[in-house]
Amino acid sequence: MDIKPIRNDSDLAWAIGEVTPYFEAPPEKGTAAADRFDVLSDLIEAYESRNFPVADLDPVAFLQAFMEMSGRTQADLGDLLSSRSRASEILHRKRALTVDMIFKLTDAWGVPAECLVRPYKLEVA
Repeated sequence: MDIKPIRNDSDLAWAIGEVTPYFEAPPEKGTAAADRFDVLSDLIEAYESRNFPVADLDPVAFLQAFMEMSGRTQADLGDLLSSRSRASEILHRKRALTVDMIFKLTDAWGVPAECLVRPYKLEVA
């Protein structure tokens, strides 16, 4: 395997470039390509955790950041939850996320459930 440590942003860019094709064509489990993908992914995650710590966001802030990074809008959230007004209430902290909503976000968008299940404060009406 031609894998090297990730010590700087240049190494990180190289590693990301190496794993990107695997997202389009995932390697078969148990192959050398799958092992390479796993090792590079772990190296990327370790480097990013050390150098770019994620702020401890509450579920709504995390959802907003996730939506911004993935190019999704409040309208997209409304479509997913079958109610644009409910999406507005969630994002404006007027309504709490339910287990059903968290499941939909995880299933459809890949939002990590563990980032959405923490308690958070709602705005007082």
